[in-house]
Amino acid sequence: MQDKSFSPVRQSAFAARYEAQKIAFGPVVFQCVRYAWKRGMLQALADACSTGLSVEEMAASGKWSEYVLKVVLESCLSAGAVQLRGGRYVLDKVGFCVLTDKITQVNLDFNHDVCYLGLHDLEKSLDGEQPHGLKKLGDWPTLYQGLSHLEEPAKSSWFAFDHHYSDTSFPEILPDVFATGPRRVMDIGANTGKFSLAALEYSADVQLHLVDLPRQLAMAEQNLLAAGVRERAQLHAVDMLDAAVPLPPAMDLIWMSQFLSCFSEPAIASILQRAAAALAPDGQVLIMDTFWDRQQYDIASYCLINTSPYFTAMASGNSKIYQSADYVRLAEAAGLRLLTARDGIGYCHSLLRFARAGGAGV
Repeated sequence: MQDKSFSPVRQSAFAARYEAQKIAFGPVVFQCVRYAWKRGMLQALADACSTGLSVEEMAASGKWSEYVLKVVLESCLSAGAVQLRGGRYVLDKVGFCVLTDKITQVNLDFNHDVCYLGLHDLEKSLDGEQPHGLKKLGDWPTLYQGLSHLEEPAKSSWFAFDHHYSDTSFPEILPDVFATGPRRVMDIGANTGKFSLAALEYSADVQLHLVDLPRQLAMAEQNLLAAGVRERAQLHAVDMLDAAVPLPPAMDLIWMSQFLSCFSEPAIASILQRAAAALAPDGQVLIMDTFWDRQQYDIASYCLINTSPYFTAMASGNSKIYQSADYVRLAEAAGLRLLTARDGIGYCHSLLRFARAGGAGV
């Protein structure tokens, strides 16, 4: 799904109508396939291998009634998660992915535990650009004020979703982060401090400045203390939506990972302006994020594009997964210029490196 001319797939009107019904019944299929995974139906079929199991055999285990098996497995059949051969259900490739693929499981849990109920208010959220679905999780203006207070399983599923995509990238990008030998590094949107901890471990000389909301910094501080590196970090409680609050100055490098996608374009513009002002003369800004237009595979673009409604209904009401050109345009307006762009980091990340316009390059 790279930036290319759109060409509709050639298909018959009947086939198109079938695909449209998959959209109409998507929420139903989602719940049935998830149930089959969570309640062990898919695992039972996997254990039976190619011989499969009949409904009667599965019901004899006492775990499910024949009625429940028929309702759920027939929906799974329609989704290609199972096959029906001679009256016996057999696990198919889609079901195998649900059962074994970590990314699929993280996405399923995130959409069910965090997004599902709130997406009922997506229409209202889009119309007003407010996260009206968030009330299904708690009473906060945005999700970020309530992250540390989310109830389970939403809390675990949110952090699993966030960390599963970013954690695979941190080891790979640390040489990029320290390519210019920065001594003062600011981590904006520090969250639980995972990047800061990795950076502190990578370099014995660096001092980290963590910027986030107070509740997030409290979690990060506990992790810094546990790692024995609290004295090498300074914590700055800042609401980045408050454009009047400046950032700590004279930074050699400012790091933002999966952070700007939490904000609207006007808010991103403000953040980038303050980041530019906080740089040392030869300082740089590194932004790692998931851009749907810079993905090698369409499956990644599909997942990223369809994460945007979560930002609308649940997170902030006015943020999304952006195209890379949006960040570059807003950074240039803030007085920054793009030096390099690197794709293929971790699962689906890209790294954009900026310096002050007119300043030195890499």
